[in-house]
Amino acid sequence: MARLGLKIRELREKQNFLLRQVAAELMVDTALISKIEKGDRKASRQQVINIAKFLNANEAELLTLWLADKIELTILEEPKVAYQAMKIASKKLEK
Repeated sequence: MARLGLKIRELREKQNFLLRQVAAELMVDTALISKIEKGDRKASRQQVINIAKFLNANEAELLTLWLADKIELTILEEPKVAYQAMKIASKKLEK
């Protein structure tokens, strides 16, 4: 399950919000929020920002989890070249 989805569910439940309340605030379908929490659907960057605001969560933390999930998915889709690509990216980030 996606780390972002788990964190969103944790924050939502801690504040006693229903899925439909979060969905209404974001003006999306309840099923979409459910799928994001389960990891069946990826949230957009803006959706993550909106969720963070509604749940009074740390936006940087949620965006970090969102990006980590995206990176992991990409790596899993390209396992044969992922390690080499990560080495190249890591060198770029060190500069």
